[in-house]
Amino acid sequence: MSTPALASGPEGRGALRPLLDTVLDALEDGARARGGPLPAGGPDAVTARVHDAVGDVLPQDGEPDALRTLVRALAEGAADPAHPLCAAHLHCPPLAVATAADLAVSVLNPSLDSWDQAPAASALEALVTRALAREAGASDAVVTTGGTEANQIALLLARELHGSDVRLVCGANAHHSLPRAAWLLGLPDPVIVPAPTGTLDPAALDKALTAHPGPHLVAATAGTTDAGLIDPLPEIAALCRAHRVRLHIDAAYGGGLLFSDRHREKLAGLERAHSIALDLHKLGWQPVAAGLLAVRHPRDLAALDQHTDYLNADDDLAAGLPDLLGRSLRTTRRPDILKIAVTLKTLGRSGLGALVDQVCGRAREFAALVQDHPGFDLYARPTISTVLFRPAHAGDDTVAAVRRSLLHHGHAVLGRARPDGRLWLKATLLNADTRPTDLAALLALVEKATHPTTEPTEPGAEAEALVEGTTPR
Repeated sequence: MSTPALASGPEGRGALRPLLDTVLDALEDGARARGGPLPAGGPDAVTARVHDAVGDVLPQDGEPDALRTLVRALAEGAADPAHPLCAAHLHCPPLAVATAADLAVSVLNPSLDSWDQAPAASALEALVTRALAREAGASDAVVTTGGTEANQIALLLARELHGSDVRLVCGANAHHSLPRAAWLLGLPDPVIVPAPTGTLDPAALDKALTAHPGPHLVAATAGTTDAGLIDPLPEIAALCRAHRVRLHIDAAYGGGLLFSDRHREKLAGLERAHSIALDLHKLGWQPVAAGLLAVRHPRDLAALDQHTDYLNADDDLAAGLPDLLGRSLRTTRRPDILKIAVTLKTLGRSGLGALVDQVCGRAREFAALVQDHPGFDLYARPTISTVLFRPAHAGDDTVAAVRRSLLHHGHAVLGRARPDGRLWLKATLLNADTRPTDLAALLALVEKATHPTTEPTEPGAEAEALVEGTTPR
């Protein structure tokens, strides 16, 4: 039996080229078999198809066609964020150029826990993270797996700087990862401030900071997960300064507005935060993962410093080898910064800003369609690219059933939110290629699911027909 080919080294290029063709063909075959934005039939049907494709997970003898078989199965059973009717979550379709850069990372397989494993990658990461930090009004940044890890590190830094009795103060609209991080780090129970309009109420925040003495970390949000709303950042920053407390802003969603001249002003006050969570696998069109935590004072990151002789020995540091161990909570980690750097360099500010403007514009168009339709209620005009809507006069059970029906039949992927105690359907528009006709098709599918007929349709066919402007088979 011959030795399996490596992805890098002298044989790598020749070994990879036909495999890439196999992957691309299998992705196309799987998408064709899926026929819509997600597989029809629900969890049981998808699980059965995956079981059939995999068979014996660890056979006695290898199967040469396993790559094609499993990639096709994955694609057939995927929720495709590039499909215009897949609009539930902050789950973007990645750019081709970023995905290609990610392949190079997989081939070279650097690990950013010591310089001798990733010489160029470590230099690139230092350059790009500081540039992105400056873009947000900060000084330095570390790469994270996303907003959750960034929020966790923000609380960790606050604890190390101000003691284990530091208390998280955040709005009821804050991301669940913030109170979870407080629990994980053994901090006091958070103070949850009312957010009656979906954003943190400054008057309630002032009252909470006055009523609870001691060190605090206030966490504001620039782009809530449920509705894409932005807290009043300048007012919150002023209160934090008056009360002499630390401010963290979770801009995992809204941080991408920095690239847009048209929308950047919505983030006024971001530069006054002590730490900022950013996440470019949302409004940055990166393959997962692509998060960052930016800090105003680079010295704050000293809390992450660790020492182990085989990775950052004192004599190596004295000789000029960079110390990477204090740049993350993780040890082994891939250089996710390459795909980000390639994207920034390829598209530039204007290119990324145009993508941001496009999806925000599509959200406004979809909101207008909803508002003009007598059969639907609109929650509010979108702040970023999230639109909440629901069938008029429908109860929560009906709204939930409509969403699950669309999922089960493979017609559309919509999220759900309860910003006011009622259940709303959520469309998060992150696909810049979405057309006005796609938006109309999405609304038509929801309307049909709200008032179903007994006429059967082939799984996925109705969604595809509406998108293409044809009659369902």
